[in-house]
Amino acid sequence: MKHEIGNRIYIVADVEPLDVDGVRTVQVGTAAFFVGFVALLPFYGSLEDDGRTWWLWMCLAGMGLGLFGIEYCRRRRAFRTEVLGEDPQPRSARTRGRRPRGD
Repeated sequence: MKHEIGNRIYIVADVEPLDVDGVRTVQVGTAAFFVGFVALLPFYGSLEDDGRTWWLWMCLAGMGLGLFGIEYCRRRRAFRTEVLGEDPQPRSARTRGRRPRGD
């Protein structure tokens, strides 16, 4: 696909999205913040001495916001499935291992 903007032509690849609803992406991010929080707990004393306890609290805040994000994405996926009639499974997961039509 090509887009012409002004006197430039941009070529855009026809790539299917991997994760349309974002639930798995938010889950992985939340888990990463949890691992970071647990990994920093033993070093609380040295973090406090260096004035970097905000690292620990940033991980905790990321984990908390991630939990809200997981619930938001799950509700969004349910809404799109029920009201809009969309397939909850991304297109790339349905066509994995098969060649797309037209090739």
